[in-house]
Amino acid sequence: MVDIILGFAEERESGWLTNRYFPNKIGGKPAWLNLENLPSCEELLCIDCKIPKTFLCQIYAPYEDDHSFHRTIYVFVCRSVGCQKSNSSKYLSVYRTQLPRKNKFYSDEPPLEEGNPLPEILPAKRLCAACGCLGPSACGRCRKINYCSVKHQQLHWPHHKQHCMTETEKDSENFNISLSEITFPEWEILIEPIDGDEEAQIADDDEDSEKMRLEDYQKLQLSGQTGLLKDVTDSELEKYANESMSADDKVFRKFKKDVDEEPEQILRYKRGGNPLWIADVKQTILQQLQIPNCELCGGARQFEFQIMPQMLNWLKDDHLDWGTLCIYTCTKSCAVPKDKSYVLEYILKQDIISKENGI
Repeated sequence: MVDIILGFAEERESGWLTNRYFPNKIGGKPAWLNLENLPSCEELLCIDCKIPKTFLCQIYAPYEDDHSFHRTIYVFVCRSVGCQKSNSSKYLSVYRTQLPRKNKFYSDEPPLEEGNPLPEILPAKRLCAACGCLGPSACGRCRKINYCSVKHQQLHWPHHKQHCMTETEKDSENFNISLSEITFPEWEILIEPIDGDEEAQIADDDEDSEKMRLEDYQKLQLSGQTGLLKDVTDSELEKYANESMSADDKVFRKFKKDVDEEPEQILRYKRGGNPLWIADVKQTILQQLQIPNCELCGGARQFEFQIMPQMLNWLKDDHLDWGTLCIYTCTKSCAVPKDKSYVLEYILKQDIISKENGI
């Protein structure tokens, strides 16, 4: 039986959310696991607007294999309003990285979470002071801090210029200010397994729902546009249930029923299982059939976890919206080459379809 694990947002001191403690977290700056060959600045640019994507969250999800004793999945999102399209994940990206137990960065033994947190372990290459991603360009005036892009340097300049011009601050770490325009608020993701009986029932329901979608594939009619899920309260969910006539109400009501069991859940982890869909639409089935194989080994990808609409409430960004974000990764979690430590995986976005504004 496939285990189901739920994730919940919780406040925690940022010192415990660094790579030294292999965190699950939302927002802030990435806690990079593998400190070599980080994603390049070009890789993290939105393919449409060419603005750097924002780090959304990361999940520590080790496999049983020797080469993936440590394993983390990272999700990035473009926050530009014009790049966010219904049922399209072009403005999102997901990366996988992993390490064996014996590696050059971390101890063989698990970290002790007592006393004061130890400092993060930094890569050899400099990071962007604004977003925490690779920062190849140094400030032209003081040369003390680095940036990933001109965009982030411009946004960070009001916070840096006083120290840069007076040179009163000698410690570059104090320039690493989190900016709401660049990073999301930082939260720990606490994980909690679902009760065994409930898990079995959900697994059966998921299997029946998947068969239903495949059997009705030719009958589905796609019409309407994405509904909004910025404030996912019970009353809002009920409103969308009434508006989702063009989708299959059974699928949405099942989504609502399962979410109501733990209404604060922001993430559902079910490696090798099926997502909890929010709507039953032809486009989603087509996207599933077109999920590409792993770019490294050529093997199939499988569902690993999904980000729920409730996560939107913790991001404090009214421009973002989704029904659910489903992450698919290499089934074998194949070994990553030394010259490419972060491997691009696949993300599928599903939104609610509203009949009132049909196409």
